[in-house]
Amino acid sequence: MLKVCKKCGAMVDVIKDCTCDNCGIRCCGEQMAEIVVNSIDASVEKHKPVYEIVGEYIVANVPHVMEDEHYIDFIGIVSNRVNAKKYFKAGEVPKAIFPYIKGSKIVAYCNKHGLWETEVL
Repeated sequence: MLKVCKKCGAMVDVIKDCTCDNCGIRCCGEQMAEIVVNSIDASVEKHKPVYEIVGEYIVANVPHVMEDEHYIDFIGIVSNRVNAKKYFKAGEVPKAIFPYIKGSKIVAYCNKHGLWETEVL
């Protein structure tokens, strides 16, 4: 689970969140908000990660612009065995290679349009 600060944009990857009332991760004096996947009104085909299975690996990419002001920040894989991310800068090709794990999820984060997810079949 990812959380973001609504004031400064700081982001954290939560391994296990607190379940107490009025508790949890805070930034800028406020609770950080959970980032909900595939929830922003934006072009799905330009944000949702796509993948190809090559042997025992997944080659994941996002057909997205990589401009200074609008880019894919990272592509990651999430499963019960692996949680990994590859980070990108403007101008780079948003492509990553991960181990093939059926049922895992490939995620991509656009700096303007949030978190997008695809399930690995």
